[in-house]
Amino acid sequence: MDARKIQRINELYHLEKSVGLTAQQKKEQKKLRAEYIQAVRANLRGQLNNISIQNEDGSITPLRPKGKN
Repeated sequence: MDARKIQRINELYHLEKSVGLTAQQKKEQKKLRAEYIQAVRANLRGQLNNISIQNEDGSITPLRPKGKN
């Protein structure tokens, strides 16, 4: 997500707190927030995929989602 979209999310937030939003602005805000959340989740998944755990015996095991071995 680029800085321009994050700035727009913040603008809409401040506008909402000061004078309120129109229906179109609320729709835009909802869309941008969903896109932001998706970007944060993808970033977190990428970081977690690069984590490995070192066991007591010295072996290294990559961190995997639950249910997958």
